[in-house]
Amino acid sequence: MWLRAMVLVAALAAARAVEMDEDMAELARMVRENCIAETGADVALVEAVNGGADLMPDDKLKCYIKCTMETAGMMGDGEVDVEAVLALLPPALAAHNGPALHACGTVRGADHCDTAWKTQVCWQTANKADYFLI
Repeated sequence: MWLRAMVLVAALAAARAVEMDEDMAELARMVRENCIAETGADVALVEAVNGGADLMPDDKLKCYIKCTMETAGMMGDGEVDVEAVLALLPPALAAHNGPALHACGTVRGADHCDTAWKTQVCWQTANKADYFLI
């Protein structure tokens, strides 16, 4: 449960808006390292997004995003579980981001990596101020 909550918070909330405790920060580090190793994504792209850049259509970044979403239980078999996302968010973030997440739903792509990326592009577009990747 901690892992799911940590990834959701990291995926949807800037670090300045929601502070992670040490355990959650360590889990975020582990998920990031595992998904970077699994996908070969460039961590510099993740950092660029966290610095305010728009999500870029890099194939390895797309699969990195899918990896983090699946690890968190946010996505399975190419389907985003919006209710699971909302249930794990802190109440203020769920209330603030809920309508946008429902509006985005699952944005279908060419494959599961592309679907994860397109869905997150929708989330980022809906509320860039709160958007963050681990």
